Amino acid sequence: MYYLLPFRFHVMQGKELLINDLGDFLLVPRGSVERIVNREIDTDGDLYKDLLASFFISEQPLPRLIDTMAVRLATRKAFLDHFTALHIFVLTLRCNQNCIYCQASSKENHCSGYDMDETNLFRAIDLMFCSPSPALTMEFQGGEPTLVPDLIRKAIEYAETRNQEQKRHMTYVICTNCVNLTDDLLNICKQYDVVISTSLDGPQFLHDRNRGKTDSYNRVITGIEKARAVLGENHVSALMTTSEYSLNFPTEIIDAYRGNGFHSIFIRALNPYGLASCNADWIMYYKKFIVFYKQALEYIIEINKTGEVFVEEFATLILRKILTPFPIGFVDLQSPSGIVNGVAVYNYDGYVYASDESRMLAESQDYTFRLGHVTDKYEDLFYGRKVQQISRIWATECIAGCADCAFQSICGADPVRNYSTQGDMYGFRPGSMFCYKHKMIIEYLFQLLTERTEEVLPIFKSWITGTRG
Repeated sequence: MYYLLPFRFHVMQGKELLINDLGDFLLVPRGSVERIVNREIDTDGDLYKDLLASFFISEQPLPRLIDTMAVRLATRKAFLDHFTALHIFVLTLRCNQNCIYCQASSKENHCSGYDMDETNLFRAIDLMFCSPSPALTMEFQGGEPTLVPDLIRKAIEYAETRNQEQKRHMTYVICTNCVNLTDDLLNICKQYDVVISTSLDGPQFLHDRNRGKTDSYNRVITGIEKARAVLGENHVSALMTTSEYSLNFPTEIIDAYRGNGFHSIFIRALNPYGLASCNADWIMYYKKFIVFYKQALEYIIEINKTGEVFVEEFATLILRKILTPFPIGFVDLQSPSGIVNGVAVYNYDGYVYASDESRMLAESQDYTFRLGHVTDKYEDLFYGRKVQQISRIWATECIAGCADCAFQSICGADPVRNYSTQGDMYGFRPGSMFCYKHKMIIEYLFQLLTERTEEVLPIFKSWITGTRG
């Protein structure tokens, strides 16, 4: 006689993948779940021992190691301990590029009225320091934040002054296209150990097409090299956005990153905001994206097999959740959701939003996820009625279609995406492209881990630990 502990299962390649809330998983023959539930497992067999050791069953009504289980579950949810750590400051909506997929609804460089007021900037920083998190990240976005370098300097200097008393661990990030990196700005970055996060969509023909400019690639590469020379290679990272045109060139994109000195890539799908929301057929796009992603990851695995370390960052985030007990800071893969809990956005006009995607909706005059203004009290913004409303449906554990999903402990909830694509925060998982994308990628990684273990596990472990060789 044994007792069942909570777990879910997923049919994969003719077998059943069992996963529990602690992240333990087992791949067992088809029909095993029925035998487990009906108490038909031989207590002398290997399957019984595996189920017992991995907390799928217990020999007592109250598991002997329940305290260990509690610690492991608390560790997976540890990102909630310190509340909001990432604070995004949208310093301007003005931009000097014309990306065909722009999700931020940016404005032309010459436009006025789209820069953050200095007073509102300082108020936003004061709100940031109200967060209980011992580590704070200030991320400057746009538009193109390098168009307002004085605001960047004043923001960092004010934060440094405040932090003399607060004693937080501060991280500064500038999200930039690298087209406008002046010597003065790079000096600011060097002085305060600022990280540059840029974007590169692939080879020149592809990057220039996506950016709507004929000289964008050359200017971006020049900016990247200039930043590396001043700040060092480790202070410059890049990610790409997969436009519909990009879907045809998985290997070319990766080779462009390698050729430009990068050792990793974050393969990012389009999000349904701004100009990208005009995509005519999202279902077809995401189906093609999954094919594209698998082709890209297979190519990256082959590269690693030659001894060259090249990391796919999105896969690494998921693998950390599968192979380690530790939480990650990525908003899309958190439950309760990373919005508010992990990130807050201070827009150029002084309004505060639950996430970056939330303020993107606001540029279309939809203020559903606006929390308030920087003149409001911290408690009213982060614990107010709007956040309480969102919090009722931001955990996979209590959402239909997620609560019984085998990948629940790996995936995350996104009320903003549900609202944007399906018209309500709760959403409908069978019709969710967010759900479809994550399920397909997570299942693919499990297939690699279980069917090609000796080939891929050493590679994946090196990605997680950051070790080479």
